Amino acid sequence: MADFESSTQGIPAADDVPRHVAIVMDGNGRWAKMRFLPRVAGHRRGVEAVREAVKACAARGVRYLTLFAFSSENWRRPEDEVSFLMQLFLKALEQEVGKLHQNGIRFKVIGDLSRFEPAIVEMVARGEALTAANTGLTLTVAANYGGRWDILQAANRCRAEDPAAEITEERLARHLSMAYAPEPDLFIRTGGEERVSNFLLWQLAYTEFFFTPALWPDFDGALLDEAIASYGARERRFGRTSEQLARAKATPLPKAG
Repeated sequence: MADFESSTQGIPAADDVPRHVAIVMDGNGRWAKMRFLPRVAGHRRGVEAVREAVKACAARGVRYLTLFAFSSENWRRPEDEVSFLMQLFLKALEQEVGKLHQNGIRFKVIGDLSRFEPAIVEMVARGEALTAANTGLTLTVAANYGGRWDILQAANRCRAEDPAAEITEERLARHLSMAYAPEPDLFIRTGGEERVSNFLLWQLAYTEFFFTPALWPDFDGALLDEAIASYGARERRFGRTSEQLARAKATPLPKAG
């Protein structure tokens, strides 16, 4: 497991291009409704936007991209829509994982997979195994995921590991679903809503937020550039003052050797 700096325990590196981008992909249904199409047409178009997002992030030097595809609360949607989303997920796995591997992208899925049909679980396992050694962009899909679930399952793992030991931030973080990745630098939500919707609650402690009215099927490289430009213009102080940040930037790094 990689060891990344916690934003509350230390001061992570901050560059002009975010190392980790997390996206809530909202607006597929509204995109379809505006075009007098069934909601499923919006979800199909949303898959194309995922391809665009992966390509754009890789081209701009983003190292981790995490997409909120299906929340633990999305099971409340109409049964026929949920069924279609499951079929679409399986089809996307079948069609896209091989392409990801060809492009050196590592594929991961986080969430409680116990509610998915065996075919999906098997395809996820195959995709993760196939791409495990890739060193390019890490694409994570959050499916049947919830931030509260993530924290609870991590706490339970800590307790199972050593019931008598104190559950510290460091111990808990090691058991979170995304312990293999740095905390997100930039959170993007499309569709005009301005909330995190139970996504990566622990990991978003010091993440910069970017909300856009653009619907997810319209997401492209230009919109990603707008979000990255907004991110790059912000002061990432991590609890420090602006003066402290300016002094830190002015202090030259020690020479090697």
